[in-house]
Amino acid sequence: MPESAPQFRHALVVGKFAPFHKGHRLLLERALAECERVSVWVYSRPDFAGMPSPLRRNWIRELFPTRLFPGLELLPDAPNPPPNDGPDAVHRAYVRRVLDGWGVHPDAVYTSEGYGDALAAELGAAHVCVDRAREIVPISGTQLRADIHAYRQFLDPAVYAHFVGRVVLLGAESTGKSTLTRALAESFGTTYAREYGRDVYEREDGRLSPEHFLEIALGHRALEDEAARTPGVHRWVFCDTNAATTLMWSYLLTGTALPELHALADACRARYVHTFLCNDDLAHEQDGWRANTAVRTVQQGFIRQELGTRGIGFQEVRGSVSARVEQVRAALEV
Repeated sequence: MPESAPQFRHALVVGKFAPFHKGHRLLLERALAECERVSVWVYSRPDFAGMPSPLRRNWIRELFPTRLFPGLELLPDAPNPPPNDGPDAVHRAYVRRVLDGWGVHPDAVYTSEGYGDALAAELGAAHVCVDRAREIVPISGTQLRADIHAYRQFLDPAVYAHFVGRVVLLGAESTGKSTLTRALAESFGTTYAREYGRDVYEREDGRLSPEHFLEIALGHRALEDEAARTPGVHRWVFCDTNAATTLMWSYLLTGTALPELHALADACRARYVHTFLCNDDLAHEQDGWRANTAVRTVQQGFIRQELGTRGIGFQEVRGSVSARVEQVRAALEV
């Protein structure tokens, strides 16, 4: 059965998309289904510091990849947009002036807002209003910005991952990191990233090179990113170790480390919103791969030095697993 002809040649969709949610997705899907070409313009003044316009465009680019949606184009930032609370007439004139300069002349404007009729008239285009009453997707950007985690079901995992905080658990061998990571994920009802280094260490039977340690750090970051997009994630991802600790192990076991691993270790300063150091007050458990208690003490000292040298603030947790969970909870729920 032949496809029906597009209703419009060229549609414009303009908005803040802060953040891009399922209502926006419905709007774009409708425009793409009914138009040969769809131009999307992301703008806001002031912009959103935590999710600037390039990030918001990238969300759309990821969810509507060019290979699948060749008719969609993302317009660039334009200079000096009017303030968000400026008069509608000023915004309409600005949009028309910028589009004329870009040579963009839509014959349809797709919105879910009351301003759509007047904007379309300004551009000499038809207006298609999609779910203005929010009956199909009952959410707005304002609601989401007020409590992003409460309304996370209205966000694609790729978008929600941006708002998920990474919490890292550090400590020497046999300080309870892995057990605590899993316990925290269960207690907080979220996901976690296990330690990837053990996978590689066992695979290589303990014979590791500097290249292996870079592999470990990259693999661990990938696990963290995967956990942040996994269904069921909520507010936090708990991470068992980080690249700075992997850097330490590279020097301890090979005497050197690759520059790329140093860069990943440097990125730990900003990657994690909270850092917890597991105290070595637990009994040392030998699993066939670990060193002895004396070596554990040395490792713990190196980790403390690493945190101090990089200026990374941390909180130490101690005692039983349940006690440590409560210490973390108290810190995160401040």
